[in-house]
Amino acid sequence: MSKSLKSRLRSEALARRDVLSEAIRVHAAETLAEHLYRLRDRIGAGPLSGFWPIRSEIDPRPAMMRFSALGVPVALPVVTGLELVFKHWQPGEPLKSGPYGLSEPFDTAKALNPSAMIVPLSAFDRRGHRIGYGAGFYDKAISRLASLTRPFTIGVGFSVQEINDVPDEAHDIPLDLIITEREIVMPKAI
Repeated sequence: MSKSLKSRLRSEALARRDVLSEAIRVHAAETLAEHLYRLRDRIGAGPLSGFWPIRSEIDPRPAMMRFSALGVPVALPVVTGLELVFKHWQPGEPLKSGPYGLSEPFDTAKALNPSAMIVPLSAFDRRGHRIGYGAGFYDKAISRLASLTRPFTIGVGFSVQEINDVPDEAHDIPLDLIITEREIVMPKAI
């Protein structure tokens, strides 16, 4: 697989995402929260990992706040060396600045192994494959967690980030579903 192809597909999808209006972004965050709330039986008692949006990412915070209000433990990713760990976070708790522009829980926060994950993406296809930002943090984390109990993975993004075919490799683990402001994509082999 060509890294330059993945890099080009990532750049094109992110350029489409970057020009979306604020109105679309607000609507998308609300729609995402609604769709995820309808999946609460599948998400279960958690823990549920989310993320604090960077750049022009879809905003999962309204959904994370809903689940926290239900008593579901919520975690945010923390970069430690070359991998992600997930640390407990509650709405209103302060965050620290982390690498890559991330907002992370402080070191004293309890580490959690999420049973459900809200996963950011740069691009996705209908088979459930995603392109991240290129460092492989989520791929490694999902693989590590799957060695314990495979988490329910929910990719989230805007419909403009969909591409026909993500170049994938044998070690890639497809997402269980993808939510955009327009639909829930149930991955299937094409």
